[in-house]
Amino acid sequence: MDITQTIALTMGVAWASGINLYAAILMLGYMGASGNIELPPDLQVLSDPLVMVAAGAMYGIEFFADKIPGVDTGWDALSSFIRIPAGAILAAGAVGDIGAGAQLAAAIAGGTLATGSHVTKTGTRVLINTSPEPVTNWFASVGEDVAVIAGLWTALYHPALFIVLLVLFILLSIWLLPKIWRGIKKAFSFLGRLSGNSKAGNNKSADPPVTTITTDPVNAESITQKKP
Repeated sequence: MDITQTIALTMGVAWASGINLYAAILMLGYMGASGNIELPPDLQVLSDPLVMVAAGAMYGIEFFADKIPGVDTGWDALSSFIRIPAGAILAAGAVGDIGAGAQLAAAIAGGTLATGSHVTKTGTRVLINTSPEPVTNWFASVGEDVAVIAGLWTALYHPALFIVLLVLFILLSIWLLPKIWRGIKKAFSFLGRLSGNSKAGNNKSADPPVTTITTDPVNAESITQKKP
């Protein structure tokens, strides 16, 4: 592969890993096993049937978990410990036998890119989950899967175009992430206020005011006092 193809594949596997690692592994493994592409030596293991079966099984689990509001956020949180390191490893393997320095540089860049795409996906999902209806989650999940497959296909067959699109994605993420963060803070602040009001209401209803009656011995009048 020439330098453009190498860069596109290296950054493509890292970017895709941050969104849907199992779909990326399954697609590359299938294309390598079917002879559609020739994977770099360090990525040829993806075509192993055991790797493909494991990736396919995990993709099936993620396919359903990713479409349930709330569950998808928990799944994304757990996947942080898998997607980001895997993105760095796959990026290092994509550079082939260029050299140890190139592999380390690819791992650093790939891990950073996988982190960016993972955080963008996770943050967007948190905001989507503020809506009670599940349809938005379904469309977002399917769209992410399609984006991973289409993005890797573009990286393999139109590397220059993929690099341009990737630069646009990075710029969009830089612009979008602060807005996502502010939206998440507002959502959690609203939930905190809602929870506080609910607790205050429960405490008020559980502790009703106590009424005592005392008698003035001089005027023989009853005085009602209320204790808060």
